[in-house]
Amino acid sequence: MKKPYVYVTRKIPAALLAPYKDDFTFNYWEREETSVPREELTKQIKKADALICMVGDAIDKSILEEANQLKIIANLAVGYDNIDLEAAKSKDIVVTNTPDVLTETTADLGFALLLATARRLMEANDYIRQGKWKEWSPYLLAGADVHQKTIGIVGMGRIGRALARRAQGFGMKIMYHNRSRNLVAESELGTTYASFSDLLKTADFVVSVVPLSSETENMFDSQAFQLMKKDALFINVSRGGVVNEEALLQALQNGEIQAAGLDVFKEEPISKDHPLLQLPNVVALPHIGSASMETRTSMWNLSLENVAAVLRGSAPKTPVSQ
Repeated sequence: MKKPYVYVTRKIPAALLAPYKDDFTFNYWEREETSVPREELTKQIKKADALICMVGDAIDKSILEEANQLKIIANLAVGYDNIDLEAAKSKDIVVTNTPDVLTETTADLGFALLLATARRLMEANDYIRQGKWKEWSPYLLAGADVHQKTIGIVGMGRIGRALARRAQGFGMKIMYHNRSRNLVAESELGTTYASFSDLLKTADFVVSVVPLSSETENMFDSQAFQLMKKDALFINVSRGGVVNEEALLQALQNGEIQAAGLDVFKEEPISKDHPLLQLPNVVALPHIGSASMETRTSMWNLSLENVAAVLRGSAPKTPVSQ
């Protein structure tokens, strides 16, 4: 009997596939840091029973129209805005993601990005490497305190709550905005619900952890940045599409906000010539929110478990609501 065929859009450690080799046939794009070409993905999806893909892979309607026997798409991410859920549902294709396993790691990165932006760590590192440090001075690369300030978390899901726990350790006042109030977070973490505009007006640090949707696309626009305090910092570890990048650029250039720390961008990867990267008050990272060895391995394993479950006729562990 022919074994089900599983295609993976990036190079995957062989050791992770070993437990499944007897039951499934695997093939994967041989490169880890380069996306599979669309022509190759189209070719592979025609014969695949399962697909493990990355958040940067566009699994749209035209691609899915080529799927003849695909049963599951396992996305190696929490977000799944790269997948046309309606098209998948119309073909009875299950879609899964990797929640929970990356929550704490992403919150670590989000708070690290906040700290690095507030204390100007990247500028300070470059200052030494470029041989500019000649002597000590009182306000040399002076940044902003984090402790006892107000953090405004936009999106109080798993990662939002994990960020709130970290903020507690810094004695911060924690505000949040969410589509609906999170009473558990309020009682357990001492968070205070606020309207989006009130949060923007009040917070010293505005942190985006909202998923990308039609409701959240470009929610951080020129009006939003104008509401923020001039010494406020904006941190984004969610999706680049929730930010109008031209509005952010203007807000930074015009001194409407003080600085930004960004792990995600509207179009990824961005080039070194991107306008935001020309500003000294921007800390930019290459979408590494969940990039620890432990967490990325857990994400791979969860994706494989979801694939195996569906191909064996069982329910997946972490299905996306379609």
